Amino acid sequence: MDDLVQQEETAADYPRRWEADVVLSDGGTVHLRPITEADADKVVEFHGRLSERTRYYRYFGPYPRMPRRDVERFTHVDYVDRVALVALLGDDIVAVGRFDRLGEQPSAEVAFVVRDDHQGRGLGSILLEHLAAAARERGLRRFVAEVLAENSTMVRVFRDAGYQVSRAFEEGVLHLEFDIDPTEESVAVARAREQAAEARSVHNLLHPRTVAVIGASADRSKVGHAVLANLLGADFTGPVYPVNPEHHSVRGVRAYPSVLDIPDEIDLAVVAIPAAGVNEVLDACLAKGVKALVIVSAGFSETGAEGREVEREMVRAARVHGMRVVGPNALGVVNTDPEQRLNASLAPTLPGRGRTGFFCQSGALGVAILATATERGLGLSTFVSAGNRADVSGNDLLQYWQTDPSTDVVLLYLESFGNPRKFARLARRLARTKPIVVVKSGRNAVRPGLAATSVQIDETSVQALFEQSGVIRVESVAQMFDTALLLEHQPLPPGDRVAIVGNSSALGMLAADVAQAQELRLAGDPVDVGAAADPEEFAGAVRDAALREDVDALVTVFAPPVAVPGASYARALREALQEADAARSKPVVTTFLAAEGVPDELAVRGPDGAAGKGSVPSYPSPERAVLALARATRYAKWRTAPQGHFVRPDGIDEDRARTAVERWLAHGVRRLDDDQAVALLGCYGIELIDFRKVDSMQAAVAAGEELGFPVVLKSVSDQFRHRSDLVGVRLDLGGPAAVRDAYAAIQHVSGLDEVYVQRMAPRGTSCVIELMEDPSFGTLVSFGLSGVASELLGDKAYRALPLSDVDVAELVRAPRAAPLLAGYRGDEPADFAALEDLVLRVATLAEDLPEVRELSLQPVLASPDGVVVAGARLGISATPLLLDAGPRRLR
Repeated sequence: MDDLVQQEETAADYPRRWEADVVLSDGGTVHLRPITEADADKVVEFHGRLSERTRYYRYFGPYPRMPRRDVERFTHVDYVDRVALVALLGDDIVAVGRFDRLGEQPSAEVAFVVRDDHQGRGLGSILLEHLAAAARERGLRRFVAEVLAENSTMVRVFRDAGYQVSRAFEEGVLHLEFDIDPTEESVAVARAREQAAEARSVHNLLHPRTVAVIGASADRSKVGHAVLANLLGADFTGPVYPVNPEHHSVRGVRAYPSVLDIPDEIDLAVVAIPAAGVNEVLDACLAKGVKALVIVSAGFSETGAEGREVEREMVRAARVHGMRVVGPNALGVVNTDPEQRLNASLAPTLPGRGRTGFFCQSGALGVAILATATERGLGLSTFVSAGNRADVSGNDLLQYWQTDPSTDVVLLYLESFGNPRKFARLARRLARTKPIVVVKSGRNAVRPGLAATSVQIDETSVQALFEQSGVIRVESVAQMFDTALLLEHQPLPPGDRVAIVGNSSALGMLAADVAQAQELRLAGDPVDVGAAADPEEFAGAVRDAALREDVDALVTVFAPPVAVPGASYARALREALQEADAARSKPVVTTFLAAEGVPDELAVRGPDGAAGKGSVPSYPSPERAVLALARATRYAKWRTAPQGHFVRPDGIDEDRARTAVERWLAHGVRRLDDDQAVALLGCYGIELIDFRKVDSMQAAVAAGEELGFPVVLKSVSDQFRHRSDLVGVRLDLGGPAAVRDAYAAIQHVSGLDEVYVQRMAPRGTSCVIELMEDPSFGTLVSFGLSGVASELLGDKAYRALPLSDVDVAELVRAPRAAPLLAGYRGDEPADFAALEDLVLRVATLAEDLPEVRELSLQPVLASPDGVVVAGARLGISATPLLLDAGPRRLR
């Protein structure tokens, strides 16, 4: 009975949150978890598979066998002062890391060892990250390590982690010490390693040397037949192995009863069998050592709770055996690289070669997207349809496309987010070098297959996420292709000055109206060469406009004359643009013959015959042409704008603030009272105008005399204090009599004895600064001007944490009413520097203290002389589990 109690206590103490699937530097995966007593035999087996050299480096001696007492010591840990993590590949331990607290100090000795056949895969760095996170959670602040001087690999793990490491050398042993709190450098190192590892895992998926089709069928109505036919039809450059236990060959290719019977290693397996048989197939793939799976089979999380559990277990098993999974319920993957020609999908034809990468979730939509890309002449580099997105997601593809030399433009059709915080981080980085165009559907509902791996995110958060990350958001697939055609074939505009040339004044004026509505500047009136102009005249006007220094982009509108073939005009147009060398620096869009895509006559062919850089995209109408150009112009402006710096304001006492918040939470405090709010804001240099809370008329008069007249009286009720008619506020009270009258009036309205008495603030424009908590995305900082109109119209701007100085500057200028702060109609402008400093302090508080789930500064009065805060409301609660926080891990 005592043993049973002890086991239950141990199980209860087991920190399951420390478990993680992680991607290694070669793109494979392992499962990380805390060690348990049940791991004793595995630890002995692990030790036995270490080389003498590795054992010597770890234990400073030969240590050929692990005594039973050491096995017990290594596997019996308390998960507080003694912690050990194991990395599992299948059922085998491939690495172990541990720390042991040194006495009562906030320091611990750290050590880890990696099996010889898995060294060089980044396991040491992964273990260090996760051990450091666990140690910080247990109140430790410093790691100590003893390393043999000749163990250069281990020394490099510590040195390259981004921590400030101090060294001491004695008798062949290096003594290393370093603080484990994250630094800017350590975070950057971890992010760079994450990008390289996840990009490599996708590279393995899209560049297989061998492909097996499990469920390949000779029956044309079966999915397995379509996948095999598409692979063969695309002329995949490696061997393809059908797996079918009932046939010796499928479509003339030798078939195998099981993936285990295939003589070669398998890089990619496409699974096209009913869901009920997938687990058995998965076991065979795990035993075979398949590197990646594409599961086109349906019948998983989209079918309900039972299917969701099967899907989760399948992905867990795949990851612990080192595999990544696309799907299930996926369309598949495509790579048009001539050295690959991979069409491991249900799409019947391989799209043309291009420099655009495409990710979507819906398989059915994916077929339509690929067909549309072919119709409109948009070439693709790679395409992934992830189906239920149980493992590989759009974030993984962003990591891959970041360093893929074959991809210049990224298109995403997103129905939901799996990890929106990570998406924001990755998109913001990628968009600085490659445009990202996104259709975001699922605003009000998410299809069942994605619900299991999705988190809800408010539309306000989505919009802030996209704007801040430089993402080009469009409303439809048609708009996505309009924009992508321009971005793939034409340069980004260096500015917003647009010239319009055409042979129809009506079309020219329509283009001009749309351009001005999109805040593009016209470089003069539209040029109309007339309906009778011949090709040379038309092309000459285009060339002249392209050569003008005051033109950043060019729109040509063309209505075909009756007598002369349109092809002649197209050739003349292309030659004129090439002569002006416009394709190098100025984008050109056209409505040539109302064609949609890239007409043959306007295509500049690449070495492979596909339309390449310099090809002129055509649109059915001037509106669509100009709208695509406007999106590219806004993106180019964002991309060239300063990125800003992440700075901390002076005078911040984070330690005091954290101690206070932890104390309040421990005592059950959720809404801060006035003294607590003032104290916490004071830690961040945010001061409120001096005030007193009183509960009688006499006390109100005394408070006014103490603060100094004039004063303000305000109801303690938010309901009355923030009403637009100021029924709960009395301003500019110059003496005791005025205070008495004001007190009586507010007491009559509110029915409450308590009021605030506050020193009268300098006059200024009233603003509101708030934190908005999205449970899945994180914290947004909002800014707006006070007033009924602003509140009624939702005139607030939002930015996601963290905020750079550029983000802050944009935030306070973003509301439509912001001109009131900038000197509207001759008024003196407010002190924007002081306003930005206040917003930055609020953002820093939110970044340091995620427990602060509610914060509102209202009113904030901005004037030419500075900014003052007259009211504040704060609430706290336990820190939420954020999806993109802590050490590297897969969702």
